[in-house]
Amino acid sequence: MVFKVGGKMFAIVFLEDSPLSMNLKCDPDLAMHFREFYKAVQPGYHMNKKHWNTIFLDGSIPDDEIFAMISDSYDLVVKGLKKAEKLRLKKLIDD
Repeated sequence: MVFKVGGKMFAIVFLEDSPLSMNLKCDPDLAMHFREFYKAVQPGYHMNKKHWNTIFLDGSIPDDEIFAMISDSYDLVVKGLKKAEKLRLKKLIDD
C-alpha cells in the first residue's frame, strides 16, 4: 500500500510481511540514528538507502516514535513539493 502527498510517496506499507513493515522517507542523519538505535529499522528496502528506512513493526519501537517517523516522512515530502502544489495542499487542509 502506497501513501502519497502531492503525487509523491511518503510511506509504503508491506501488508504481506510478518511482522508488518513499512518504508518511510527520513533525513539521512536521522535515518542513521534510528538504524543504530533500533534493530527493527533497516536501510530502505528497494529504495534510496540514504533517504529511506524500512521499519519492522515488531513491537520494539514505541508507537509514538513510529507516528513521529510517519509525520516526519510526510513533512519531508511536503517540503520538497513545488510552491503551487504546497498552496493547493494548504487550501485543501484549510477548507
